[in-house]
Amino acid sequence: MPKLNDDTQKLYFIALIPPSPVYEEAVSLKTFFKENYNSKASLNSPPHITLHMPFRWKEKKEAELITTLGNFIKQFDPQKICLDNFGAFVPKVIFINVATSEILTGFQRDMQRFCRRELNLFNANYKEQPFHPHLTLAFRDLKKHAFLKAWEEFKDKEYKAEFIADRIALLKHTGKVWQVYREFTLESSYSTENKGALDKTEG
Repeated sequence: MPKLNDDTQKLYFIALIPPSPVYEEAVSLKTFFKENYNSKASLNSPPHITLHMPFRWKEKKEAELITTLGNFIKQFDPQKICLDNFGAFVPKVIFINVATSEILTGFQRDMQRFCRRELNLFNANYKEQPFHPHLTLAFRDLKKHAFLKAWEEFKDKEYKAEFIADRIALLKHTGKVWQVYREFTLESSYSTENKGALDKTEG
């Protein structure tokens, strides 16, 4: 029998998963890109707004990860998320745009600081770029010519929706796809005292 490797690492990321009907609408749009533009990579994960980019973590320490994240997340209130038409990152990515929100931006910033301090994670944002919340519909396997055609179709389309985000998800990669592994409920007020304490620790 092969020896088990206690240091096995898996990939995880932290995200906000929209509820119905936004969830189903996003899946439908992802499927549209698969069928019309031969881009299916986004279907390997549920519709989501990334709060922390994928990171590696030892499986044997999953309980520690879940407990630490849960204790942090439960300090926050549910928040309203507004989706506002479509956007793109040239030349590969087309997404549903998330309207600018100081609350969401602040939460992600505090999440980034917390993960650096408590979990030793330093890759919250893509290539250290500023947080740009969005809900991806097509990305890495969208060919350049298909991107140009698709963006021409979507750049002036309207899509408006809003929902209350009351859960944050920890997703885990199975080796083939991303699946929601744990969900954390947003329960209570995030006080100015807590935020001040976090800022002081980071400073």
